[in-house]
Amino acid sequence: MPEDSRRRANAALAILTFINLFNYLDRYVVASLVESLRKSELSLTDAQAGFLVTGFVIVYMLTSPLFGTLGDRRARPRLLAFGVGIWSLATALGGFARSFAGLFAARAAVGVGEAAYGTIAPAMLADSFPLEKRGRVFAIFFAAIPIGSAAGYVLGGLIDQRYGWRNAFFVAGAPGLVLALLCLGLKDPPRGAEDALDQRPPHPGPLPPGEGAGGDEGFVRSYLGLLKNRAYLLTVLGYAAYTFVLGGVAFWMPAFLERIRGMSKADATVEFGAIVVVTGFVGTFAGGWLGDLVLKRRKDAYLLVSGWATIAAAPAALVAFVSPNRSVYLPAIVVTQLLMFASTGPINSAIVNVVAPTERARALALSILGIHVLGDVPSPPLIGLVSDATSLEKAFLVWPVVIVIAGVIWLYAAKRV
Repeated sequence: MPEDSRRRANAALAILTFINLFNYLDRYVVASLVESLRKSELSLTDAQAGFLVTGFVIVYMLTSPLFGTLGDRRARPRLLAFGVGIWSLATALGGFARSFAGLFAARAAVGVGEAAYGTIAPAMLADSFPLEKRGRVFAIFFAAIPIGSAAGYVLGGLIDQRYGWRNAFFVAGAPGLVLALLCLGLKDPPRGAEDALDQRPPHPGPLPPGEGAGGDEGFVRSYLGLLKNRAYLLTVLGYAAYTFVLGGVAFWMPAFLERIRGMSKADATVEFGAIVVVTGFVGTFAGGWLGDLVLKRRKDAYLLVSGWATIAAAPAALVAFVSPNRSVYLPAIVVTQLLMFASTGPINSAIVNVVAPTERARALALSILGIHVLGDVPSPPLIGLVSDATSLEKAFLVWPVVIVIAGVIWLYAAKRV
C-alpha cells in the first residue's frame, strides 16, 4: 500500500472509530434517563420506555437494506455524513419532546442515521485495508461499542443528575453535527481496491460497468442474490444466534445478579457494566489480532476463531449461571464475555470477505436485519416468558445451548469458504 493511501486509510479508521463511539453513546444515553422520564411531565410507563428501544431497532432494521444498496452504488462519505447528522439531530430533538409520541419519533429517527452509518462505514474500511489486516481494523472499529455504550450511561446519568434529562439529550447529540462534517473530508476508496484477484469471492455474474454493483439490478433481487451465497448465509445465521445471547444477557444480567445472586441494584449494574467495558475492549482486540494471525495459514481463519472462541464460552457461561459462589460466578462471567467479544472483529471481517467487494454494504445491511430479527429483538421477551413459567435462573440455562449453536454454525460455515 503506498504511503499516501496508508495515511488516508489510517485517518479514516481513526475518524470512523471515533464517530462509532458516539454512535453507541447516542444509542444508550436513553437507558440512563428512564427513571427521570418516568417521573417527568412525560410520565412514561415502563412499557413506553421499552418501546423507545423497540422503535429504534425496528427503524434501524428496516432502513438498513436501503442504505446498503445506496452504499454499494453512491458516494459513501456523503451518505456517512447524512447518517451521522440525522442520528445526532434526532438525539438532540429528544430533549424538546413534550409527549411520549414526540420522544418515540425522535428515538426512532436515530435508527435511520445509524442504519446509514452501520452499513456503510465497515464496508468503506474493508476497501481501505488489505485482507490480512481487516481483523485488527474491525477490532479497533468495534472496540468503540463497549466504550461508547458505557459513556452513554455515564454521561447521560451525570448530565441528568445536574442539569436534567433534556440537557442530556442535547449534550449527547450536539457533537455529532460537527462529526458529520469530518465524514465529508474522507476519501472514498475504490470498491475492492485492496482485494487481490485471488482473494475475491466468486461473483454470481459479471459485474456491470462502473463502480457500483448491480446498477440495474432490482432492489429485492440484489438481496436475494446474497442469500444464495451459502458461506454468507451461514455466517449471518451464526451471528444471529450469537446476538440472541449477547442482547438477552445485556438486558437480563443486572436483574439476574440482583434477583438470583442477591446483589444490590447499584452493585449489579456497576459491576456488570465494568465487566462489559473491560472485556469488550480486551476481547475485541484479542480476537481481531488472533484472526489476522491465523489468516496467514488459513483462509477460513475468521470463522474458525469466531467458532472456537464461542464454543469455548459455553462451559464458562454454564458455570457463571449455576454457581452461587461470588468468587466463581464473577470470574466465569468475565471469561464468558471475553470469549464472546473475541468474535466481534473476526465475524464482521468474515461477512465482508465472503461476498464480492461491490456487495459489501448490502451484505452488512442484510446481516443487521437478520441478527436483530432473529437475535436481540426476540431474546429478551422469550427469556422473560421462560422465566415467568419457571424461574429466571432456569431461563438462563438457555444461553449456553445457543452459544454452542452459534459456534457450530460458524465452524460449518468455515468449510464453505
